[in-house]
Amino acid sequence: MGKGRGGRTGANSPAAREDTATGLYHNYLRWLYRGARPNRFARLQNRAAATAFAAGVWPTRAAALEVQGRRSGRVISFPVVIADYSGERYIVSMLGEDANWVRNLRADGNRAVLRHGRREAVRLDEVDSGVRAPILRRYLEVAPGARPHIPVHWRAALEEFERIARDYPVFRIRANTSGGSRRGGVSTNGRGDRPDRFDPGEGC
Repeated sequence: MGKGRGGRTGANSPAAREDTATGLYHNYLRWLYRGARPNRFARLQNRAAATAFAAGVWPTRAAALEVQGRRSGRVISFPVVIADYSGERYIVSMLGEDANWVRNLRADGNRAVLRHGRREAVRLDEVDSGVRAPILRRYLEVAPGARPHIPVHWRAALEEFERIARDYPVFRIRANTSGGSRRGGVSTNGRGDRPDRFDPGEGC
């Protein structure tokens, strides 16, 4: 029995081709961060993304996040996707607890700078794992590039996200109103209002 043009099934159907293309793309994204660390291509791609996000030439939920290196003291910049949920903004570590930027952030009192056409000094308050699930689901909804790195389908029930929530840090963005010599929560290192280097390290 034949199928109409819109009803084809099997390996050559549009749905099958789309699934294959999506699978290949997800494998590529995983390859970029094999071992939870960026390879050379990931660094090149994310360097460009961080520059574009910081300049504000991308959708408003994309930004460059600047943190201070816990060992070097240098300002490090990398691209992130901001998830909105219940009137708040959040940043998620798609690579989990092992992400270097998470360690740097915690070592510096959770102070950072967001850049998207303007500079915003922020504090990133860590969200308790017990309430992360809906935020993680929202994050995967707005950050397709993160989906291959988090082992739950982005449309899964909240119960599925609850099972993995403790492994993926989530931070609520709020204004940093503290004073001091830091430039928006990040050391200037005496080099003016620019990051010392881009570390596309952790991706979005």
